[in-house]
Amino acid sequence: MNQLTKEDIRSRVRACKSMLTHAERAAAAARVFDTVRSMAAFMVAHKILLYNSLPDEVSTREFMDSFASDPDKQFFLPRVNGLDLEILPYERSRVHLGAFHIEEPDGDDTVDISEIDLVIVPAVAYDRQGNRIGRGKGYYDRLLSRSSAVTIGVCYDFQLFDQIEPEEHDIPVHFVVADGHDVLRGRRR
Repeated sequence: MNQLTKEDIRSRVRACKSMLTHAERAAAAARVFDTVRSMAAFMVAHKILLYNSLPDEVSTREFMDSFASDPDKQFFLPRVNGLDLEILPYERSRVHLGAFHIEEPDGDDTVDISEIDLVIVPAVAYDRQGNRIGRGKGYYDRLLSRSSAVTIGVCYDFQLFDQIEPEEHDIPVHFVVADGHDVLRGRRR
C-alpha cells in the first residue's frame, strides 16, 4: 500500500475536523488535558509553552485558564516574528489577534526557549513514534531544534497515524496524547 503524502494526511484531517460538533471538541479537549495533567512531565514542569488553539485544534483555553491562580505553573505562548517564534508569558488580558488569525501575547518580555520546561506542541497529525506534520511553515521545528524541554503533542484520535515519513528538518515530540489513547512515547533526535 502506498504511504499517504503530507497533503493527503492534511486533507483527511481537515475533513474529519469539519464533522466535529462543539460538544465533541470540548469533550476531546477535556480528555486530552486530563491525561496531560496526570503526566509526570507536566506535574514537575514550572514553565510551560502552550499554543493558543485555532478553532479546529484541540482547545487549550480552558486548560490554560484553569491554572491562572496556580503559583507553580507559568504558561507562555508563542508569537510569530518573521520566520521564528518568540515566547512570552500568557496573560488573558494581554493578547491580540496576530499572524494567521491566532491570538498572540503582547509585550516585550520575551523568554528564551532554554527557560521552558515543557512544550505542548500543535500539529495537523502525529504518528505513534512522535513524528508530526505541522501546517507547513516550520515554526515549531525551528523552535524545538533549540530546545531540551520535554515535548507533548496533543490531538484528536483521527489525527494519529501509524507512520509519517519525517523530513530531515522535522523534530519529533517525546509524547503524543490523543483523546482516546494512552500516552504514546515518541522520540527525539
